[in-house]
Amino acid sequence: MRHVIIIAALAAQTVNAFPFLSEMPGPNPSRFSPIKTTANVKRQSACPFNANHQGAAPYSSKYPYTGAKNGLPGTGIGGIKVPADGDTAHAFEAPGPNDIRGPCPGLNAAANHHFLSHDGITTFAELVDMQQNLYNVDYGLAVALATLGVGLDGDVLTGKLSLGCDATSRTSATGDLLGKELGLNGHNKFEQDTSLTRDDFFLASGDDYTFNSTLFASMASTCANKFDRDGLALYRYQRYQFSLANNPNFYFGPKVVIIYGAASFLYELFPSFGPEGTPDLATVSSFFGAESDGSGGFRFNNREMIPANWYNRRLPYNIPDAAAEILAQYLKYPVLLGGNAGKGNFDLLGSYNGVFEGGKFTGTAKDVTCLLYQFATENVPSSLAGVLELPLQVVEFSIGKLNPGIK
Repeated sequence: MRHVIIIAALAAQTVNAFPFLSEMPGPNPSRFSPIKTTANVKRQSACPFNANHQGAAPYSSKYPYTGAKNGLPGTGIGGIKVPADGDTAHAFEAPGPNDIRGPCPGLNAAANHHFLSHDGITTFAELVDMQQNLYNVDYGLAVALATLGVGLDGDVLTGKLSLGCDATSRTSATGDLLGKELGLNGHNKFEQDTSLTRDDFFLASGDDYTFNSTLFASMASTCANKFDRDGLALYRYQRYQFSLANNPNFYFGPKVVIIYGAASFLYELFPSFGPEGTPDLATVSSFFGAESDGSGGFRFNNREMIPANWYNRRLPYNIPDAAAEILAQYLKYPVLLGGNAGKGNFDLLGSYNGVFEGGKFTGTAKDVTCLLYQFATENVPSSLAGVLELPLQVVEFSIGKLNPGIK
């Protein structure tokens, strides 16, 4: 109950302090009320459409990986070569012009290897299975991340989600009756300001999903080509300072726990054998689709892929692991939570019950876990919809998925 009260209070404060959040496009929980939208600039003139939709490549008895199927738990036993020798169904295939990709390299790489639908329209079950089989993410964390993705950026009736742009006609059961489903490109849900390699929404005319080679080079330099916790914590701090100084609509609210968690994937999931391996430049570049431009910088090659001779982590990456990493990164360089109401006018989030004090997160790893749960199941600020309540269907979907998996 403590976290319900905290989130409800933060919701009211957030929309009042940062009114620009209420003008973002997205699903409309009030169902029929009009909502002001902001056009989202895309790399294509329209969201790609692939008329030949095919689901993720099936798992077989010969190549079961962790054995996760149909959104159910696998064995959690990793240390498996991915793709397995001879598993041509999960060989790399670059995305074509009709395939959707978005801001998350780990998901893009999974789609390029057919662990998710190659056209970029995926499902809840595919997401849960992929995380376990490809990365050996624990079932509970896999369910939590899939629930957040589908619940916040996709369609809970169909269980579908676009890995990138607005594909409402293919993800929604009701068309755009409840509003647009922006996919993972949607701002201030999964995608947020201070991304590792994507621009802030308001600094790039809405393009918060295109790979920025300058940012990747900056990350590599800051991390000295070793993308570990220390280097990424420092780089996250640098990105925060840049956005604070340059983005008049910069927002850094409670949901930033998600982007700290995503940063941990670079050293917990991306190296061969996970934390036993080295998060070096070659490994991270492969997942991000980055390559040398021949003059000391980088360019995007549209080939986000699993490195050669790569093995997933031996032990599953679970919710307590992720919460501990989120907290450890933040505590290395604690920053204020809140946002800009114009340049040079930073407004702090308030203080609540020892979890947020003086604009900073002062809670524990357990509090991080509780917040992740609340973001999916309670009345949180819906930055895209401009309202304070999640639709009842989203809440019911999230609670039904999360309660069995999070203990």
